Amino acid sequence: MALFSIKNVEIKGIACCVPSKEEKNSDISFLSKEEKEKLIASTGIENRRISTKAICSSDLCVAAAEKLIKDIQWNKDEIEVLIFVTQTPDYILPATSCILQDRLGLKESCYTLDISLGCSGWVYGLSTLASLLSATGMKKSILLAGDTVSKLCSDSDKSSFPLFGDAGTATAIEFREGAKGFHFHTGSDGSGFETIIVPDGGYRNTANRDSFKEEEISDGIKRSKLNLILEGMDIFTFGISKAPESVNKLIEHFSLDKEKIDYFVFHQANLFMNEKIRKKLKLPEEKVPYSLRNFGNTSSATIPLTIVTELKNNLINFKKEIIACGFGVGLSWGSVYLIADNIVCSDLLEI
Repeated sequence: MALFSIKNVEIKGIACCVPSKEEKNSDISFLSKEEKEKLIASTGIENRRISTKAICSSDLCVAAAEKLIKDIQWNKDEIEVLIFVTQTPDYILPATSCILQDRLGLKESCYTLDISLGCSGWVYGLSTLASLLSATGMKKSILLAGDTVSKLCSDSDKSSFPLFGDAGTATAIEFREGAKGFHFHTGSDGSGFETIIVPDGGYRNTANRDSFKEEEISDGIKRSKLNLILEGMDIFTFGISKAPESVNKLIEHFSLDKEKIDYFVFHQANLFMNEKIRKKLKLPEEKVPYSLRNFGNTSSATIPLTIVTELKNNLINFKKEIIACGFGVGLSWGSVYLIADNIVCSDLLEI
């Protein structure tokens, strides 16, 4: 587990974009009324935003980035770094970040990088980008984090289909001498890589005829090997263990005053799991915002999406201390302490 600080960097703004298409869990056809009610009560997820075939993670992130750059009044020629965090890129190759540099009209000298991470991705992306700024003297940067996990889910799999929505986000990060910066705690356990996985389609198991065959795993769970597999109980055990541990280690190592933290923003896995985490940390409800009711689990986008949709009015013209924690696919986890000092939260976009 890594514990480290990066100084002289700060967040200037966050923007988010979701698909305009909305799906309600109360409308899922292969579940009974009783099953749907139980699902919504336990997960807390009522609605999700779902991409059409034409909309990719990159499209959502481009829309968010264009809005954010305009709102914070940055000159695109001044943006020196672009990092794209996703597990649903445009192509196997080339890297989508290269394409995004061109789509956004950034200069050719802009440093670009793809990071393949999901639930913990925003925290890892923030640490990578902040490290680059701190070490190189580059000043302005954009972190794009988003996923269209709905494209990976079988619409006949009750263990994954009702949980995931799609979103793209943009976070502007700037180097400023004297800025407080961020504190991080990160970790990973690759022994649990099969807990959340798409088995086929990569280079370990290339796609073949059998990959497309849909199999009935159990009642209400039909999927192919090109669909997402989610081992719910293993994820639950992992989440309620590692998330509180990570937050506590961050607080302890950097001697943070837990009572002075204004908000704890967690990856939006599901309500039952997240409430277990909140209670283990003995956090009051008003300090733990949720966006999952309207958007579901949006993977790498959940933390910035929650900040924008649930905390926007509390961040404008205010200085707030925030701890954010992401955990999931990998298995990986990461927590960050940051000070949101009058950051710009753009209005939520739909495309």
